[in-house]
Amino acid sequence: MRSHFWNRSAALLAVAAMAACGGGGGGSSEGAAADAGEAAPAAAAVDPSTVGTISGMANFGGTAPTMEAIDMSAEADCAAGYGADGPMAQNVLVSGGGLANVFVYLSEGVSGAPAASGAAALDQVNCRYTPHVLGVQSGQDIEISNSDNLLHNINATPTENRGFNISQPRAGITSTQRFAVAEVMVPVRCDVHGWMQAYIGVVDHPYFAVTGADGSYSIANVPAGDYTMTAWHEEFGTMTSSVTVTAGGTAEASFDYSGEMMGADVPMGEALVIEHGTKRIRVERTQ
Repeated sequence: MRSHFWNRSAALLAVAAMAACGGGGGGSSEGAAADAGEAAPAAAAVDPSTVGTISGMANFGGTAPTMEAIDMSAEADCAAGYGADGPMAQNVLVSGGGLANVFVYLSEGVSGAPAASGAAALDQVNCRYTPHVLGVQSGQDIEISNSDNLLHNINATPTENRGFNISQPRAGITSTQRFAVAEVMVPVRCDVHGWMQAYIGVVDHPYFAVTGADGSYSIANVPAGDYTMTAWHEEFGTMTSSVTVTAGGTAEASFDYSGEMMGADVPMGEALVIEHGTKRIRVERTQ
């Protein structure tokens, strides 16, 4: 079922600026989870004969807002990586009617999940975080790298997890961090370069995705069942859709956006779940 609604919430996270930390070796993953408690024990691996797939689109209708140019003149090497047009803001990226960088995840209905495997990657390339929006499972390692041969700092300011602020003064440095509990979203910024910002969505299961350049996404190996799916975007807030997954099947859940939705108050930290009926809206906060 499609969700065609959007919500303005009053949950913007005010993040205080922090100074870049010194040192050349990056941070340690030990502190990142320390004050948030341990992640819940993982359930047994999911039987592959009982799972299906969820796929869909973040559609964008109408004219996309014009993104602002970013002044990287202070970092000529970074600016050179964007050609004659120069770097542009990434907060609304539309191509062929699809909206990129929408974080989609199962927000209700999941009972138990396999443990996180592998590491997620966050890089700094041409004075930008890559990717702009990243999804991870609670307890999963995040390998943060610097591909620019200049100073960056990575300042993560969660509300449910312990934050970190580490420096990477040259290319080739990698730091491993993690978040212990679910939190959508965790803002990340570089205090050295004010235009650098990213968002990390942390959930306690692997059933999430980020829409690609064409607006599409796919989530595989989802146990059969009924779920609520939430989509989060940095300018348009949250939307929800109900979805039923059958064993061996592919369920569809898409979300429709437009330029008129620009400027919504976007929830950070606690998940904000919006239930849309034909003539009613119920808003509640969930842990």
